[in-house]
Order: sequence, then structure tokens, then C-alpha cells
Amino acid sequence: MIRYGFLWSHEQDAGAEESAKDRPCAIVVGALRGSDGDIQVIVSPITHQPPVDPGASIAIPTAVCRRLGLDAGRHWLRLEELNRFAWPGFDLRPIPGRGGEVAYGMLPKGLFETLRQGILERQANRRTRVQRR
Repeated sequence: MIRYGFLWSHEQDAGAEESAKDRPCAIVVGALRGSDGDIQVIVSPITHQPPVDPGASIAIPTAVCRRLGLDAGRHWLRLEELNRFAWPGFDLRPIPGRGGEVAYGMLPKGLFETLRQGILERQANRRTRVQRR
């Protein structure tokens, strides 16, 4: 997981090119693209906002949040909105109080697999939006 300036679709639709808020995000996939050697990364945002559609988010267990150094509130991984950018990009942000670090750590394997499968299912049904940054 990284701290990243995630751009929501409603922000992009309103003409924004920069995010209103930096947030933790899970790296879903990283892949080499094109002959220029760019690595493209897709991230899923983490939010405190409870989901309107329960099928569009995955609750992160409290113990995982604690281990990663997230605050004590509830957190959800969002499946319906993703960002895609060239790694490392300009929108990586330092984690407050961690001396310039941008990485929180790794999601547990089972939680990551649930995230991956949820995104694949939503993409198959065309219910995921990916903003290119």
C-alpha cells in the first residue's frame, strides 16, 4: 500500500487534474507497458466513507489497519474506482509522521486476493471506472 493523490471520477468529471486529498491506496497491479519501459500501476483507494453499494467495497479488518499504521477509524477498499499511472509518478505522497516514506506495507495475501477478484468481477460487468493520470 502507498500514500497517493487519488483522483476520483467526480473530481475528474468536474475538470480537476489533481486530487483534493491524499490517501492510502492498494497497488492492484503493476505491468511493463510499451517499448519505453514505463511501468503502469493501478491502485484502489482506501476511504473512511461507508459504501453506498456494499458490493463496491471491502472492509479492511481492524488488525490489518493497525499493522499498516492507519488511523483507528473504519476503512474500506473501493472496487468501483481505480487510478492508473506511470510508476513512480508525481502523485506519490509521504505518509505523515514517517520521515518521507510513501509505503505503508503489504496487504495480507487473502485480503489482496479478495480485492483482486472483486475488481475482476466488477470489470467483467463494466462496473469499474479507471482514471488515467
